[in-house]
Amino acid sequence: QVQLVESGGGLVQAGGSLRLSCAASGRTFSSYGMGWFRQAPGKEREFVAGISWSGGITYYAAFVKGRFTISRDNAKNAVYLQMNSLKPEDTAVYYCNAGNTNANGYAPYAYWGQGTQVTVSA
Repeated sequence: QVQLVESGGGLVQAGGSLRLSCAASGRTFSSYGMGWFRQAPGKEREFVAGISWSGGITYYAAFVKGRFTISRDNAKNAVYLQMNSLKPEDTAVYYCNAGNTNANGYAPYAYWGQGTQVTVSA
């Protein structure tokens, strides 16, 4: 079992940056791959980025490559999403997830945080 709490969302102008954090509880955090998803109003939740348990392998959705960076600190039970060059279309609620990584990419488990709102103004 793992519980997840996101923070770091807010309002930013286009071209700006935000860093999201996800704090995890549970001693098994380092055994999970971790991911970030987002959901905009009226749209389905979509994958943004994922990272392996060791942090050595990362996966990104095509629409964030080169702008977002996922990282983790297993000593702090935390995963981060650095978001640069933000666009209005990045506006969404961002969710942290615990899952698994394999040859096909990131596979989410049913462990979700409550989400943090990111709003990018034009």
